[in-house]
Amino acid sequence: MEPTKTSAEAPLRYCLYARKSSESDEKQAMSIDSQIREMLVIAESQELNVVDMRQESKSAKATGQRVAFNQMIADISEGLFDAIIAWAPDRLSRNAGDLAQLVDLMDQGKLHEIKTHGQIFRNNPNEKFLLMILCSQAKLENDNRGKNVKRGNRACCKQGRRPGKPPIGYKLWRDPDNLNMRSIVKLDPERAPLIQKLFAYIYKDGLSGRIAYEKILEDGLTTRSGKIPPLSMIYRILKEPFYTGKFEYPRGSDDWYKGSYEPLINQRQFKKVQNALMTYQKSPWGSKTFYFNKLFKCKKCGSGVCGEHHTNRQGKSYTYYKCNKFGGRKKCDQKYIREENLINEVATIVSKHQELHVNVSKRIKRDLDKINRFQTEPISVDKYIRDVLKKGNSLEKRNILQALDGQLYLADGMVTFEGKSIKNEIQ
Repeated sequence: MEPTKTSAEAPLRYCLYARKSSESDEKQAMSIDSQIREMLVIAESQELNVVDMRQESKSAKATGQRVAFNQMIADISEGLFDAIIAWAPDRLSRNAGDLAQLVDLMDQGKLHEIKTHGQIFRNNPNEKFLLMILCSQAKLENDNRGKNVKRGNRACCKQGRRPGKPPIGYKLWRDPDNLNMRSIVKLDPERAPLIQKLFAYIYKDGLSGRIAYEKILEDGLTTRSGKIPPLSMIYRILKEPFYTGKFEYPRGSDDWYKGSYEPLINQRQFKKVQNALMTYQKSPWGSKTFYFNKLFKCKKCGSGVCGEHHTNRQGKSYTYYKCNKFGGRKKCDQKYIREENLINEVATIVSKHQELHVNVSKRIKRDLDKINRFQTEPISVDKYIRDVLKKGNSLEKRNILQALDGQLYLADGMVTFEGKSIKNEIQ
């Protein structure tokens, strides 16, 4: 077969375009590699001038979402190509916007031909009309498929099963003797008791979410792949109403369904957990400054030490510092320390080491002399430093702590210091 030529008898410059189907029910759709192989065979047998190749796996349902396709359209507009070779019309477009771009390029005389494995579309009314019909048919299939999926999901919900994977603590089960039967949601015998225990740590024992997280890791909770779950996953679990035996689908729709599976907790327990999480939640961003963050390390595992602010059920607020365990990737049983205890211990360390340098001692004594002029009983260096760390502004606290020429550690709920002295100057 003679190669297709333009009116000037010059060979057309083809761009080979391949797109993998993202629709799960298109079991016969060819992969990108196989599309490319087949198109190259056709190009070689027909002596087509393929000058470039574009491929991607993005869906063609939405207009303007495919980077490779958009670049190909732009290159055709610039005159780099004047023909396209693709496996089928629906590889190029399944929406009206992209189809309109192709037809418009044909009308402008910039796109002379679209070749597929069984058809050729050129710039004439009949072939353009056929191209529009085939691409429109693909769009119709997409629209109908979307409706069918939504209808199937609603039917699934009414039967008591939320579409998709159930949360950790449950698993999908199918009768091996009846593979035609739909999967049902059953309790995961390994993780379901641990999920119940996690909720109990909060509604029964009154623990915060983070402390409950640490305890449930010690109990052995893992993800389905056997990894340590991150703290964010634990909070998602604690806020998941699925465990009460009902679920919302889609999320945010306020359409609730009763599950056909066994619940792990009741509504009263779930509500208590939500109230507790609201009570124990961290202060808003920027409302609490943790002056001692990044200044300490865990003596046992070498992780950083971070501060947390909590309000208990009686409304009392407190701050403590503890090992951050590298985001949960390391197990560490180091105890936390309350901020007031940390301040006292740091003040003792600072006052102990400050005498090693005269410059520091003079600075502290000069400030103390000013204060003690108005005091009946003189204030000691130790008390001065403790007051600065407890009541001073951020600059004063930072100056005291940064004077330590060494490393502060948290070990067994106590502060230790390894270093030679305090630096020569406190700014």
